Formats: sequence, C-alpha cells, structure tokens
Amino acid sequence: MSRQQERPDEQSETLTFEQASWVDPDGDRYEPLLSEKGSETVEVDSELPDDLTRDSLELPNPSEPEIARHYTRLSQMNYGVESGPFPLGSCTMKYNPKFTEDLAARADASIHPDRSERSTQGTLGLLYELQTYLGDIGGMDAVTLQPPAGAAGEFTGILVAKAYHETNGDERSEVIIPESAHGTNFATAAMAGYDVVSLPSNEAGRVDTEALEAALSEKTAALMLTNPNTLGLFERDIEEIAEMVHDVGGILYYDGANLNALLGRARPGDMGFDVMHYNVHKTFATPHGGGGPGAGPVGVTEELREFLPDPHVRATDTGYETHTPDNSIGKVHGYDGNWLVLLKAHAYITRLGDAGLADASAKAVLNANYLAEQIDYEIPFGPFHHEFVASAGEQDAADAAKRMLDFGVHPPTTKWPEIVPEALMTEPTEIESKRTLDQLAAAFNAASASDTDTIEHAPSRTAAGRIDQTSAARNPRLSWQALDDEE
Repeated sequence: MSRQQERPDEQSETLTFEQASWVDPDGDRYEPLLSEKGSETVEVDSELPDDLTRDSLELPNPSEPEIARHYTRLSQMNYGVESGPFPLGSCTMKYNPKFTEDLAARADASIHPDRSERSTQGTLGLLYELQTYLGDIGGMDAVTLQPPAGAAGEFTGILVAKAYHETNGDERSEVIIPESAHGTNFATAAMAGYDVVSLPSNEAGRVDTEALEAALSEKTAALMLTNPNTLGLFERDIEEIAEMVHDVGGILYYDGANLNALLGRARPGDMGFDVMHYNVHKTFATPHGGGGPGAGPVGVTEELREFLPDPHVRATDTGYETHTPDNSIGKVHGYDGNWLVLLKAHAYITRLGDAGLADASAKAVLNANYLAEQIDYEIPFGPFHHEFVASAGEQDAADAAKRMLDFGVHPPTTKWPEIVPEALMTEPTEIESKRTLDQLAAAFNAASASDTDTIEHAPSRTAAGRIDQTSAARNPRLSWQALDDEE
C-alpha cells in the first residue's frame, strides 16, 4: 500500500492515496488468481471408483516467489488497525500491542482445561487477579470472566438481572433503553424475553428524566445505558437516574462500550450501576474477535453476586478454586472463558497500571476533541468525551464514508445513532498521533468538499470499487467460481 501526503502549506493540503493492486487494460483493479499466473495439468491415478474421480486436474503452478508476492498483495488490499486510522464510532478499533501476543504464545500459557485445579493454581490465580482488577476499575464487587464476547457479556448481565427478579418473586416484563444507548442493547433485552421500551433523548442528547419517570413502573426490570452515551455525552443526571430506577425496584445496567472514556477517572459502580459488562477488545486492547474468540466479563454489586455464571473463581485459605454461586444462572460458555484472551487483557492492565489507564482515557478524549476541531462537518451535540457524531448534512453519510476510503483511512460509523441526521459517528481512540489525526481530518474535509458526482461514485482508488450492497445481500457470490458468472 502506498500513500503520499504533501506537506500542507498555510492555505491547502493535498492528500492522495493508491491501494496496492493490479490494473487491467480496461481500468479494473484486481489481483489475478493464482491459476491466471500459470497452471499445470496433473494426471490422476486413483484406486477409487471411476465415477468418484477425474482423469486429470488443472491446478495453479506458480513459483514460491509468486505465491509469496500474491498473498502479500492480498494482505495489502485489506484494511485493518495496523494499516492506518480506524475511527469506527462506538467500536474502539485501536491497535493491539504485540507484547500480549508474545505472552499468549508462550508454551506455559497453553494448558488443557480439564487439568486439575491443584495443577493450575497459577492460571486460577491470574484469573482471580483479573477479576479483582476489573472489579476495581468498574466499581463492582464481583466479576465473572466466562462470557466469550461483549454481546454475550451483555446478555449474561441481563440474565443475572432477570434471575434476581425471579428469585425475589417479581414478574417484570420491560427493559427501558434510551435512544442514545449502545446499539446491541435492544436485541439483548428482546432475546432475554423482555418488552423493549424506547426512551427519547432530551434536546441536549441525554436521558430525558421526565420521559424516564413516565416510563418507569413495577414492570421495569432494568434500564440499560452507557455513560458517556453514543453521542459521547456524559449523563450528568446519572445519580438521579439511578435513584429513580432503584425506587421502582429496577436494575441499572451499564454497557461497557464507552468505558474507554472513563478509565481511572470515574467508575460505573460509584454512579449507581448494579451490573455491567466489559469489552476487553475495546478497553484493554485485546483483538476484536470478528466472530472468533473474545471475552466479555461481567461485574455486579454484592447483591447480585450469587447469580453469576458457573464456574466462578474464588480465593481460599490454600489457593484458588472454582465454584458454583448459590443461585447461578448456569453456564454461558465452556470452562473458565477464553483463557488466552483474558491473559492478554491482564497483561495490558498490568503493563499500563493505574496511571497508564488514566492516561489512555485522557488521550482518547483529547484525540476526539482535537479531530472534531479540524473537520468541516457540523457536530450538533457536545461537549463530548472519546467520540462524537458529526452530520454529513445534505450528503448521504454512506457516500461520504465511501469517499473517505479514497484518502487512505477507514471511515467512521454511518447512519447511527439516528438522533443525528446522516450521522458520521467517530472515535479516533487514544492510539492515534497528531499526524494521523490530521490525515483523518483531511479525509473528512475532502469528502465534505466533493461534488455530487464524485461522491456518488466513490471510492475510485481502492482495490474494490463501489459495491452494490443490495445485490450482494440478496444474491451473494460465495465461491471464486462465481466470478465467471454472467451479471
């Protein structure tokens, strides 16, 4: 991947980007298949029945250098956190330090989950220590490490709240979710069997306490929100909100999506939250699972401890052991959770320490506010913390995002939250330097200044051009063989 950025003068900045790719005579960008670089016919000699075999196969026959270069170019045609800025709002796509990978790759980090507790005291001790770290960071009395992802942790937290109500003989049917809540909250509540009550925001983009009072009742199982919310705004009335929810016997649930803004400075437990989940891939720099191994620990107050999943790690007079809490919701994942992901989170917290975590949150807030000052798009709500939501105005936000791809950056989250029309939800994270923030700002402003025709046909400099998303969803081509199909 090559990028050239001319040093800006006082009046202008020129930014160009070209993604590594072949360009054929017709102007199409693509990476030739290995079979297009040379093939060989291989005769098949098999003892299997003739109707199960072919006489010959046509196989790619590239040299080793051709193979190495092919896959290197393919890797350059993808974009990730190691390629450049990745400001997806509410996602916290930040660089994952490699020292945690080195630690997880050690031979003594690989243990079989069926080994006896006597022979895994070091592992159990580390898990217990991580529980303690997370409890201290979130202001929670107990933490489970079992959930295998952020969404799974969120679901686990609501199941804990549900078990609490059922044990108390409360039949509660509703979960209240503000419009500014994290986007997964609505699905989580519905999956747990609750009716979702949507709560409008006030003119400032925060929870409308009058609307909340009207929505609360003896049917309320929980209020789910994050603080700061998805607009990056701190809920200034959070203590009043907590009291209102508790007065009707409800549980206040904290979505850890935006904990990155508060590290070392404020704790959800001190605000009145009863249960929360942690996104270790967002806050503590473990890799995003992408559907694979992850971790979504859940913290609770003392009153909810007995409902945590099975097993839970605790300290004894002689070491550490797993046990089943008295009213456990049961298993939500096998064994003790995704051990190596949890090991990486522990390493990150240990390396940074209290001061480092507080510094990370400070830089996250600073970077968001610096970037916001550099872009031309309107930002209707503030003051914000680690992220902000700009409006593309008369432009289609999705078009603006695709245009930004032409300038070597990943675009922000688009079209959400719906509170902001044509939303561009942006979270630069604490890892970006002033240089990359300026690069991001230049891409934002280039998209803002683009004419209608250019922006509607963007991107033009990436390996893949504009994708017909409707056709891709309805008629996906799931095999390379489909590339030869007629359109």
